[in-house]
Amino acid sequence: MANLSLNPKKLMRSKWTAVTPQNKEKHFLVIEVITPEDGSPIRQIVLEAILTKRTWTMDWEQLEDTSRWIQGWR
Repeated sequence: MANLSLNPKKLMRSKWTAVTPQNKEKHFLVIEVITPEDGSPIRQIVLEAILTKRTWTMDWEQLEDTSRWIQGWR
């Protein structure tokens, strides 16, 4: 994994492109950054597929995997 120096606090509304699209879902938007109630560091985000509006929760560090994700829409 490449270290893109992503700041989890600045991920809200960021745009991402899947390197290998599935189900015609290529472009994504971070629609929520999940802040733990106990004050621990941010771990998860909610991504939304632009085309289908499907959402799912994942660890934000997965976005640093350049074999799967490219920052921005391409």
